[in-house]
Amino acid sequence: MMINYIFKKLFSLFLLFLLLINVSYCYADDYDYDDNVNVEDEIKANESIETSSQDFSTLSLNARSCIVLDRLSKKVLYGKNEYNKVKMASTTKIMTAIVILENCDLNQTVEISKKAAGTGGSRLGLKTGDKITVRDLLYGLMLRSGNDAAVALAQTAGGNIEGFSNLMNAKAKELGLSHTHFESPHGLDSDEHYTTAYELALLSDYALKNSTFTQIVGTKNCTVTINGYPKNLNNTNELLGVLNGVYGIKTGFTNGANRCLVTACKRNNMDIICVVLGCDTKKFRTSDSIKLIEYTFKNFEYVNIAELIHKKFTDWQNENPNYFQIDKGLHSDLQIRYTNLETPMIPIPKNDISSIKVALHIKPSIEAPIYENTVLGGIEVTSQNNLIAHCDIVTNNAVPRKYFFNYFVQFFMNYSHILNETIDFIS
Repeated sequence: MMINYIFKKLFSLFLLFLLLINVSYCYADDYDYDDNVNVEDEIKANESIETSSQDFSTLSLNARSCIVLDRLSKKVLYGKNEYNKVKMASTTKIMTAIVILENCDLNQTVEISKKAAGTGGSRLGLKTGDKITVRDLLYGLMLRSGNDAAVALAQTAGGNIEGFSNLMNAKAKELGLSHTHFESPHGLDSDEHYTTAYELALLSDYALKNSTFTQIVGTKNCTVTINGYPKNLNNTNELLGVLNGVYGIKTGFTNGANRCLVTACKRNNMDIICVVLGCDTKKFRTSDSIKLIEYTFKNFEYVNIAELIHKKFTDWQNENPNYFQIDKGLHSDLQIRYTNLETPMIPIPKNDISSIKVALHIKPSIEAPIYENTVLGGIEVTSQNNLIAHCDIVTNNAVPRKYFFNYFVQFFMNYSHILNETIDFIS
C-alpha cells in the first residue's frame, strides 16, 4: 500500500512538472527570474568603445536580428537580419498601446472579464470584476507588461481579441508595415504573429510621436488604482533610468521569440531607436543594446547635407550663366531648382565625413516645349563611393515651343526696319 501511495504521489508530481513546463512555454513573460543583470557592469564593460576605423562587425552581437534606426532621417545605421520575419513577444504591446491611445477614452473605467483575468504570463494581477481605467491599464501594459491588461484593453476597443487584432493589422497596413502581422494584443507565441526588426523600429518611431505614449514608456515606476486601491508598478525596461539618454520603450520574452528589447535613446541632437530580437539571455539583450547604442553615439555625427547641396548648386549656377541650349523654344529664359531632401541632416560615420562628395549632373541641350517641373538632372551625395542622398534638378518655369506663326512674327520683327526704309524710299 505504501509503495502504491508513494508511486501515485511521484506520478502526480511528474504530471504537475509537465504541466508547469507547458504553462511556462505558453505563457513565458518579461521577467527572467534566473537571469539577473547588473546594467552598470554592462555599461562599464562597453566604455572602451571608441571612435576608430572599426565597424559594427567588431561588436560580437548575440541577437538573431537587430537594427539601429536614426529617428530624424529614418536611415538604418546598422542592421543584422533586420528584414527577417521573427516573433516579437511583448514588444507587440507597442502596437496595442498606440491603437488604444488613438481609439479610446483614457478615463473610461473597465470591468475586467474572466478571460482577461485568466490570461497567463506576465500579469498586472487583475481579477474578474476588478475595475480600473484605460489609462491605468496602459501603464500596467507597458510597465509591468501585463498580458491580462492587454486582453482587457483589446476587449474594450475591439470587442474581443480577434476584433482588436483586426484593428492592429489595419494600423500596420496604414503605416506600410507589410511584413508585420498580429494575432493577439500581448504577443504570446503564435505562428502568424510576427514582425521584422526594421518594421518594429518604424512602428516604435511612430508610437513615440504620441506624447502620452512617450510619457508612459518613459515612466520608471508609478502607482495605478484597482478597485480604488493603489498598486505600485516598476518598469521591466532594465536600461531606463540607468543608461544615459534612454527614454523608453519595451521589453519582451517568450520561448519562441527569446529575449527582446526596443530602446529609444537621445543624446544631444541625435535620437535613435535600437531593436534587438532573439537574444539567448537577458544579459545578452542588455549587452547587445548597450553595445549598439554606445557605438552609434561615439561613431556617428550629423552632417548638413542640404547645406552641401545648396553650395554646390549655387556655385554651378554662378559658373554656368548661359548653360542651356534650347532648340525651338519661344524664349531662352529657363529657370531651374533642386527638389527638397526628405531629411537635410544625415548621420555619417565620423571617419567617412572627409570622403563626402557632391556631384551635379544636368543636360545642356533641350528641345521645347519644356514644362514646369521637368527633370533635367540631379545632384548626388556620396560617402565612401556609396550614395547617401539624391535630389532632382527640375525646371521652375515653362518654355513653349515655337510654331510657324511665331517664326513669321519673329521674321517680321527682325526685318521690319528694312520694310520701313523701303516704304520711305518709295515715298
